[in-house]
Amino acid sequence: MGFRDVLALVTSSGPWSPALLAAVEIASRWNADLTACYVPVDLREQRPAESAPAIAEPPGESEYERPDESLAFAQFALERGVAHASWAVTRTPIAPTLRHLGAWHDLAVIERDIVDAAHIFDVLAEGLLSARLPCILLPPRWSGSLAFDRIVIGWNGSFESTRALCSALPLLRLARQVVLVNGELRTPDEHSTGVAEPDPFAYLVRHGVAAKLHHIQVPPDEAGLALLRHAHVLRADLLVMGAYGRSRIRERLLGGATRHVMANADMPVFMQH
Repeated sequence: MGFRDVLALVTSSGPWSPALLAAVEIASRWNADLTACYVPVDLREQRPAESAPAIAEPPGESEYERPDESLAFAQFALERGVAHASWAVTRTPIAPTLRHLGAWHDLAVIERDIVDAAHIFDVLAEGLLSARLPCILLPPRWSGSLAFDRIVIGWNGSFESTRALCSALPLLRLARQVVLVNGELRTPDEHSTGVAEPDPFAYLVRHGVAAKLHHIQVPPDEAGLALLRHAHVLRADLLVMGAYGRSRIRERLLGGATRHVMANADMPVFMQH
């Protein structure tokens, strides 16, 4: 089982932006449908609005209405093995666009520098957390092809890290080397209530992924740094991890590991909240 519907948030069409190129690669590999959604410049750093986004096929000539790209994109995707590709333009900010389009897709591909560094957390991270959609976040100035030969998984026993691990299975099955970095901290009475959960290492083996296991014990505020260090030592092509957040009144706060990785990763990161 792979990905069936892939979404790319597009920042340019001449040349095609890195997120679109990466999404075409993924859609072609799994024979998936592909949606390319152009995000106009003036919307990329706006904080999310309360209203639902308007996603429309473009009939005119403004930045919101780009008819040439629709035909050009369909032809570009078809030449690269993507039979079903559609083009759209959003009229609202990133977070509501991801939230509403994400309900129709099982993977999104996004460039981290779709926003500048000052807006990574209040705009882009808000989109990841509110959409709850698996996302591949490309590092700034990404120009390579996606590779899935060596993958590092950051797992700490949380709901979010488990969701990310499970959602990444199609990619993990492609890898020649998978390392599960286990930073779980169990409390003495953890199993006195609730249900015992599967072991992540055994889960991967059952699903055809022969992973190596590394244990780490670091303070929470150093978890992101430790994950990136492991990924660099192992020369990982991809880091898989949960995206953590909590709400306080109307403000979304990121967990420390998520914040550090989003700000500093120089490799693609597969994230899910």
